[in-house]
Formats: sequence, structure tokens, C-alpha cells
Amino acid sequence: MAQSMKSLKEDFVSNLTGGTITEINLVTAVAPATYILYSALQTRLNFFRPYGPLQFVTDFFLNTVAILLSITLYSSLPLLFNLLILLPALFLTITSAAAHQKPKRLAKPKNDTAPPPSEPLLPKKAFLTVYRGSMMVITCIAILAVDFRIFPRRFAKVENWGTSLMDLGVGSFVFSSGLVSARQVLKDHFAKKAPSTLAVRMKGAMRSSAPLIVLGFVRLAMVKGVDYAEHVTEYGVHWNFFFTLGFLPPLLALLQSIPTGSLDLTWLYTLLALGVGVTYQTVLESTGLQKYVLIGDRNAYGLLGQNKEGISSFSGYLAIFLAGMATGMYLLPSTASKNKLFKTLCSWSVAWVFLFCAVNQYWGLGVGISRRLANLPYFLWIVAFNTCQLAAFYSVERFFYDGCQGDSYEMAVPKILEAFNANGLAVFLVANLLTGAVNVSINTLTVGRGAAVAILLGYVGVLTVLAVGLDRSGVRIKL
Repeated sequence: MAQSMKSLKEDFVSNLTGGTITEINLVTAVAPATYILYSALQTRLNFFRPYGPLQFVTDFFLNTVAILLSITLYSSLPLLFNLLILLPALFLTITSAAAHQKPKRLAKPKNDTAPPPSEPLLPKKAFLTVYRGSMMVITCIAILAVDFRIFPRRFAKVENWGTSLMDLGVGSFVFSSGLVSARQVLKDHFAKKAPSTLAVRMKGAMRSSAPLIVLGFVRLAMVKGVDYAEHVTEYGVHWNFFFTLGFLPPLLALLQSIPTGSLDLTWLYTLLALGVGVTYQTVLESTGLQKYVLIGDRNAYGLLGQNKEGISSFSGYLAIFLAGMATGMYLLPSTASKNKLFKTLCSWSVAWVFLFCAVNQYWGLGVGISRRLANLPYFLWIVAFNTCQLAAFYSVERFFYDGCQGDSYEMAVPKILEAFNANGLAVFLVANLLTGAVNVSINTLTVGRGAAVAILLGYVGVLTVLAVGLDRSGVRIKL
């Protein structure tokens, strides 16, 4: 009976074909939409100051429950759901426009590119925190929701070719990790430190990788130990997402040995990302690797063959990680010109969208998207989506908070998203453990809509309390 249930759960997440990019964009638009409503409440009514129980509940519903509803109960009505969120924000903005007066801005400094002397070189930025926090929330919800029938099958990971919400989530997680990894490179650049030796870089990379590799082995042992349902074609027999994350820093350390001269950091990592992505795509199509990964004998080459998806797709995830670093190179530093930063972000977003369209199956060279391969179109889709998402969050921040008095970062960032961002590693690990516990305890395939939503609400509530508790305690465990 246990084996039969395992097979049923494996079949439930196998051989899926996904949905459309348009629908995925509408569903994920709930994150910027709720940020707009949060910002309208904050700037027009000063609702989240002080931050008490009512504010916490509102924050919880806006930044976690809304995302949960968008991928379950309202999954077939994403446009309507976004309108229901945006209409109150529009009403607040229009009715209080006259009363809401922003303070006069200071005159711009003559040097439009240099940050003010008192401002840190790498300040915290509200839109980046909101972006990463929202991405973490939707990722944690989806990894459990996918096991219930209330979660549409078109949102679950695609078997071979196509796009889905969870395919987007995996790549976005890697992109986001790359974005924040740019911080250390920028610190060294601003300090004008001499380039580190390969040995020093590898030592630091292994220190960053070790916790993730350990978590990968822990997950492997737990999955095999309890005979947990597995989707083998996702990463392979032994490989899992923690291994993919864990092996990225050492590969990055090796790539940083390439001579670059005085090349701009954004262009450097962009060219590295494109170089890895194009080279990998060429290898896929010219060597028979693509055919082997999709339909080849899994037992032909021992461990390599048993984990062919995870090992092969690693190159694609490395390209995504490098593109995230390239994005971080121009987003993380302080700048006196917000207009210039906005134009730069929009320009790169358009460029990535153009590259994606140039190779995609429908508009370009006829290359299909495959998360299983993490091929070139998948890499370009992930980067294009995330840069556009960042532009959306930055637009909201600029519209509502540009010129606000006091600590604009503190005012602009929802407490719950700040907590999810600050403790990503701990929250993600607990989310995986709770997902396993729920699946071992109950048959998720027979749970009705109401019960499924209740379980998911309790689950995300536990994660929220954990994240906020760690944040209030001053604990920081990031990815």
C-alpha cells in the first residue's frame, strides 16, 4: 500500500506539459500588486506605523495569503485577482492625493553618478528586499502546494519542454542568489583590493558551499530513508537542488581566473553568463547530450548517468547565477541618480527580453524551453522575467517613496518580507522539512479544497512566525 501511494504521488507530478508564459506573468504579478496596496496604505494612511497585531495580520494577508490564493483558489482568474488588489490601492491614491504632500527634494549634486559622502557604497534597497522576500514566499508555498490537487498541474514542473510557475521559481531562486553574491565582489572592487589567488577564492567558495552540500546529503538520506515519493527526472536519482546551489560558488571561483582587464563588472559577468549559456546549448545540440539527458539509458554511465539531469543542467544554472551577479553589479551600489538606475534596469530588461524572443520556439530560432535541461531559452527566460520583475518593484518604490521623510527603507519594506529575506536559508530548510512531514503524515491527493487551503495557511503561518521570530531575535541566516 505504501509503495502504491508513492507511485501515485510520483505520477501526480510527472509527465506534465506546463502552461503559458502570459498566465505565469499574470499570476506572479500578484507580488508587485500587493506591494502597491501595501505602499498605498503606508504612504497615504501611515497604516503600518506603529506595527502592532492588526498591522501584522494585514501584512500576513497581503504578502503571504494573497500569493497562496493566487496559485490555488484564484489560479484561473489571475487578472481579476490582481484587479481586486489594485482597486483599493487606486482608490487610496486618488482620494488622498491632495493631502499627501511629499517633502521638497534636495538639489541634485553636480556629480550625478557619485553617491553622497554619508551614504554607504552598498546600502540596503527596499525594492531588492521586497523582490527577494516575495520570491522566497512563493517558493516556499509552491513546494508544498504542488502536492495538493488544488494546485493546478500546469503550474507544476514540466517534464521535458514547456514553461510553468515552478520551473520559473527554481531558476529565479538561483538568479536571486547570484544577485546578492555580487555584493562581495563589489566590496573588493570598491576597496581596490588586489585580485585574490585561486586558492583563496576556492577556500571562500568551499566555506559558502559546505552548508548547502551538507543539506543536500541530509535531504538525500531522508528521502531514501523514508521511501519518499521522488520525481527522478527532475534532477536524477541522488542529485537535488541543494547540490546545484552548493556547487555554484566553486565554479564561479574558477571562472574568476579568466583575465578581464578593465572590463566593466556588469558587462564582464553578462558576457560570462552568455558565454556559458551559448556554449552549453551548442554542446547539447552538437554532441547528443540533449538526447541522452531526455531519453538515454540512466544506468549507462554509473552515477553520472543516474544523475544526468542535475549534472547537465548545472551549466544552465551557472549561466543564470552569473546573470544574477551581472544584475547585482549595477543594482547594489549606491547612486545619486535614481533616474539613471531606473533607465539602466529597464534597458537591461528589454535586452534580455529581446534575446529570449530571438531564440524562443515561437518567435525566434525555434529552440524550445526546457527546465530539465536548463538550456539557453530557459536561462534567457529566467533572466528576462527577473529583471522585469525587479523593474516593477523599483517602479512601485519610486512612485510611492521617492522623497519621503525619515527612513524610507524601513517605511517601504513589509516586515514579513524583510524577515523572509533575512533568513532565507533557515526558512527554506524548514519549508522542506514541513513539506516532507505533511506528505508522510497524510495523503495529499485526497484532501479537498477547503482542507488543502487550511493546511497551506497553517504551513505558511508557521514559516512566517519562524522568519519574524528569527528576525526579531537578530538572527541572520541567508542564502
